[in-house]
Amino acid sequence: MIQSFEDASKAGKEFMDTGLKSFAAMSKNAQAITVEATEYSKKAFENGTAAFEKLTSAKSLDKAVEIQTDYAKQAYEGFVAQATKMGELYAEMAKDAYKPFESVVAKAK
Repeated sequence: MIQSFEDASKAGKEFMDTGLKSFAAMSKNAQAITVEATEYSKKAFENGTAAFEKLTSAKSLDKAVEIQTDYAKQAYEGFVAQATKMGELYAEMAKDAYKPFESVVAKAK
């Protein structure tokens, strides 16, 4: 019976250690995601401000439409690239969070 308690204690400690490693990996990746999102937001705001300044100084409607079209194209391409990058970061976070549990799952099988 004492052996059962020791085994349960050992399993509980192992699970706790694994959980803490997983949490640390998630925290690190969440920080990277936050930094990436902040940088993208800052860049998008700067690009939008620059496009607005160009629009206000446009001398003709044709030039204004050209500026707006260029900005829309640039904003769309930037968004798609950022969405792809964020997806990769989230996938990496999931992999890193699961990695500590791989050995526990393998032992359970």
